[in-house]
Amino acid sequence: MDETVLHEWHWVDLWPYAIPEIVIASWILYYFLAPASWREWAGAGMVQAFIIALYAEMYGFPLTIYTLTSFLHLDIPLVHNSGHLWAALLGYGQSGDAVEMAIGYAFVLAGLVLLIRGWMRVYNSRDRLVTDGLYGVVRHPQYLGIFTAIFGQFVHWPTIPTLLLAPVIAFAYVRLARREEARLAAKFGTEYLDYRARVPMFVPRWQDIRQLAEAP
Repeated sequence: MDETVLHEWHWVDLWPYAIPEIVIASWILYYFLAPASWREWAGAGMVQAFIIALYAEMYGFPLTIYTLTSFLHLDIPLVHNSGHLWAALLGYGQSGDAVEMAIGYAFVLAGLVLLIRGWMRVYNSRDRLVTDGLYGVVRHPQYLGIFTAIFGQFVHWPTIPTLLLAPVIAFAYVRLARREEARLAAKFGTEYLDYRARVPMFVPRWQDIRQLAEAP
């Protein structure tokens, strides 16, 4: 790495931003997912690994950009702004960074809303089967929230480590969702089986979204 590149690479000055963001994001994750079984802890642990990998690149060493410039011979400067990879690759400049960030964070915030509101519905259910509100649109709004937030981060700040982790996280939570459904079917019987036949697992139907939005 020559002197010019070392001068451009000033991520190291941003490390103090990484630690609190990792801590805050991890607290939100564990608080609102509330893992109990080892499988739930494993799933949450992979999401936390995603968070650490994301912010370590965002404010630490730019592994993805370094890899792309080294092996694919792309002209991407090792500066913090280049972490907005879609804008850097497509040549959007500063305006492209802002658009990419706005779109990405819209998905991230939507994912957080799904995660938190899903948790609140379950928390207030008093061990009853929840089938209304968000749970009347999809059977696993909390996990859908995780998937939505991860997608938003790919729009905002795509990296190689998070790209590799994402399908593993999706696979783990789909398996976890199916195990949870087996337990709920055993506990609630026909009531849950009817609900499962009526409501999609992760992908909502448009008419259900409209009804939820129009509900008082």
